Amino acid sequence: MVRTMTIEDYDGVRALWLTIKGFAIRSIDDSREGIAHFLQRNPTTSVVAVEDGRIVGAILCGHDGRRGCLYHVCVSENYRMRGIGKAMVVFCMEALKKEQINKVSLIAFTANDIGNAFWRRIGWTKREDLNYYDFTLNEANITAFNR
Repeated sequence: MVRTMTIEDYDGVRALWLTIKGFAIRSIDDSREGIAHFLQRNPTTSVVAVEDGRIVGAILCGHDGRRGCLYHVCVSENYRMRGIGKAMVVFCMEALKKEQINKVSLIAFTANDIGNAFWRRIGWTKREDLNYYDFTLNEANITAFNR
């Protein structure tokens, strides 16, 4: 079952994140408070997949009024290749369309072979015409990668 994510899902979503090899979690942005803030700003666009009574997939999805963005797209390893990821992406796209968003982007780590293959398989286009830049406003927002 795919449904809208709420802050009550946080513990299950975080538990999922911690199982994903190579997944990056930020100390502030991905805390309960950080996710509550994100969901308050984007109450209808993020999604979880629930099977066997637990969260097996999740996407943080939001927009700035012009462009949508997908973050932290993941499916539990034991539940992959069953259409869960695609179903969650479709859910997010429909939610963004309802909010009159016409373009969606995402960032995938170059070393994320599984994720990059997924995006190509479901028809997303890798952009070669731009550079992605980043600036850290809060050095306390530390990124930790799962090993």
